[in-house]
Amino acid sequence: MDIKAVVGRNVKQHREAKGLSQEQLAFEADLHRTYVSGVERGIRNPTVLIVAKLANALGVEPSKLLELND
Repeated sequence: MDIKAVVGRNVKQHREAKGLSQEQLAFEADLHRTYVSGVERGIRNPTVLIVAKLANALGVEPSKLLELND
């Protein structure tokens, strides 16, 4: 299991469900768009603080970004 890929898939799923672009999510989370892109592609290893920022911007609990949805 690649946790970076899991987080990335969940961030993308929640972002798209909210109808947000990567740029809009990045603005709401106070991150750079390329960082959000890297998280979604599973090449960035976000810290717990970044996971919390993304979850807050998406309006979900941080645990939702760590769920295995197989």
